[in-house]
Amino acid sequence: MLKKLLFTLFLTVSAIGFSQSKTIEKLSAAPNPFTTSTNITFNATSTSKITFNVRNVLGKIVFKKEYTTKIGKNNITFYKDDLATGIYIYSIRDKKDILSKRFVIK
Repeated sequence: MLKKLLFTLFLTVSAIGFSQSKTIEKLSAAPNPFTTSTNITFNATSTSKITFNVRNVLGKIVFKKEYTTKIGKNNITFYKDDLATGIYIYSIRDKKDILSKRFVIK
């Protein structure tokens, strides 16, 4: 009985430890606010395909592109093109995680 209980506890702790590991970390945009372009930087713990989205305040996707990350620091240069001034939500999604933040186009 005690062995079963300890084994169950071990599996639970292991599952929690693995589920909390992040593949994308330290997402930021600089400069923010920006007028023409901004650099989106983040760290990746593995090589994977990601989707970079930008949404307006109504939630509509106004930009979407796929990239392949490298282990370590990654950089995406985002150009505002024909987007209006305002607040936008940018996000990076891979198979395990999604991170979102906001930037301002002035």
